Amino acid sequence: MTVAVTAVAKEARRTALILAASQAIIGSAAPIAISMGALAGQYLLGADKSLATAPITGFNLGVALGALPAAAIIRRMGQRGGFMTGTIITALGGLVATLALFQASFWLFAFGLLLIGVGGAFVQQFRFAAADNAPPEFKARAISFVLAGGIITAILGPQIVIFTRELFAPVMFAGSFASILVLAAAGAAILSFLRLPAKTAASKAESAVSDARPLAEIVTRPRFVVALFCAVGSYALMSFVMTGAPLAMVGCGLSTNDATLGISWHVMAMFGPSFFTGSLIRRFGAERIVAVGLALLVACAVVALSGLALWQFWTALILLGLGWNFGFIGATAIVADSYRPSEKGKVQGFHDFVLFGSVAFASLLSGAVYNAWGWSMLNWIIFPVTALCFVALGALKITGPRQLSA
Repeated sequence: MTVAVTAVAKEARRTALILAASQAIIGSAAPIAISMGALAGQYLLGADKSLATAPITGFNLGVALGALPAAAIIRRMGQRGGFMTGTIITALGGLVATLALFQASFWLFAFGLLLIGVGGAFVQQFRFAAADNAPPEFKARAISFVLAGGIITAILGPQIVIFTRELFAPVMFAGSFASILVLAAAGAAILSFLRLPAKTAASKAESAVSDARPLAEIVTRPRFVVALFCAVGSYALMSFVMTGAPLAMVGCGLSTNDATLGISWHVMAMFGPSFFTGSLIRRFGAERIVAVGLALLVACAVVALSGLALWQFWTALILLGLGWNFGFIGATAIVADSYRPSEKGKVQGFHDFVLFGSVAFASLLSGAVYNAWGWSMLNWIIFPVTALCFVALGALKITGPRQLSA
């Protein structure tokens, strides 16, 4: 029995490390799209810049629209085949975005970012795949391992932007989006090392007699509702503020490099704590870690509202990333604990559809709010949203002890 448990744990770590490495490479498409999407949108637009963040909205909308199909494709083709499909879609999105910049087509560019977002929906499934392949005591750490790959993403994505955005001058930013094709190819090569899970007697029995509950029953349980609400709050606020940050920094007279490096620090803060977030969740509980994340988001707003110097922008973005890490990973751990193996596909797809639909709306709203009321208003909105999340967590604690649904 001990040998079998050790083998399962070893295979779970191997899978998590492969997914983390692939996350590091393919995930770099996200900071490229986010850091350059709004600036490229401004570059392609005329006098009216209110739609500048629409390409980023396209990216987030793509993640939302791709959530349910990605879960279904992975369930049908298996993790390796499904994730490979995602890399193809990501590469196609990079190609379309590059061609759109050469043709100076704003809406084609937004469509290209939507395709990159659909590919990103498959990347978002990495964290669930790592958890599903792990024993219960390793689930939170497996999620953290995968998201820790984002540290490389934080460095790689922005550096690619800095060195490639003028590669095809005078067509600005085209080189950055063309590089996504290379990232997709490298990520696919890493994913090829994933092993197809063996069909055990238990899994065969599960396939023969499903114990899956109706989706409505699962997603209306208080624990799932609060986890989804906090995940949406953490992620949507992060997207809302981050999307407007490059526009605000450039608008305050800072350079494009300053804005890009600010996003780099932000993404590094998003994923850096992942090495130990899982251990903290195991020690203190997911709900407390989510609460810490919400407090960090509040700290981000306080710093951002204190001034417009470079250090204040960067510090706010770092706090924003840290808040996302604790809030989102904590909420994901609660979600991963709320369904049975036979229910994972539909629950994960529903969760990410709602999550990234909200994130897409937040990114679109970011541009409109920034143009109408400025950088300060983006940060004032953090306070009421985090307050609602704190109320939800408090209500969950009052209603009773933690209950497993699986």
